[in-house]
Amino acid sequence: MIDWFSASDYQLTRLVVERGLGLTYLLAFLVALNQFPALLGERGLLPVPRYLGSAGFGEAPSLFHLRYSDRLLRAVALTGVALSVSLVLGLLQVGPLWLPMLGWFVLWVLYLSIVNVGQRFYAFGWESLLLEAGFLAIFLGDARTAPPFPVLVLFRWLAFRLELGAGLIKLRGDPCWRDLTCMDYHHETQPMPNPFQLVRPPATAPVPPDRRSSATTLPSSSRRSSCSCHSLSRRSAGS
Repeated sequence: MIDWFSASDYQLTRLVVERGLGLTYLLAFLVALNQFPALLGERGLLPVPRYLGSAGFGEAPSLFHLRYSDRLLRAVALTGVALSVSLVLGLLQVGPLWLPMLGWFVLWVLYLSIVNVGQRFYAFGWESLLLEAGFLAIFLGDARTAPPFPVLVLFRWLAFRLELGAGLIKLRGDPCWRDLTCMDYHHETQPMPNPFQLVRPPATAPVPPDRRSSATTLPSSSRRSSCSCHSLSRRSAGS
């Protein structure tokens, strides 16, 4: 029965998952270290202390209910960075079983504390995805034990839900996903360009006028949101 719960053939799979997840945590905490104070700090656009004044622990579980300061936030982020590096390098995994479990658990608690007070800036699916994968990683074991098979099944279930959900959202949206033409101009209309766009594949069809305008023109709701953010920024700068 015990052998059924162990997946000794998946040692390499666990190593790849742990290193990749640790690297993702590392990037997430570095982003929080650099951007969180300006966006959500004591004098940020949406200050965390003001938010915690109206949100209880049950609504937003976070260590910052005890106390928030930008200095404490940076300490939390730096702790997350240090733990992430330790897990990426495999330092905690060579210790006793409880050590990597504790490391993953602390990472999960720290990032959960950040996400739950992040308001609109952390209200994205990839934050929930990282937290769910990070929680499962707590039970992956150390370098001397075989990965538990039920945990690997839960990782597969997570990946399945992610792919299925992403596909269903597209099918419910623009009809070009249903008639298989979106990729003809998908890379030409991305709203957030990055350096890799310089090597993107060329469009195989001209961008339709309606999608060309939607890529360059904000809807009224987005303009209102943009204006409110600009006003928040001016208010924060003037305080």
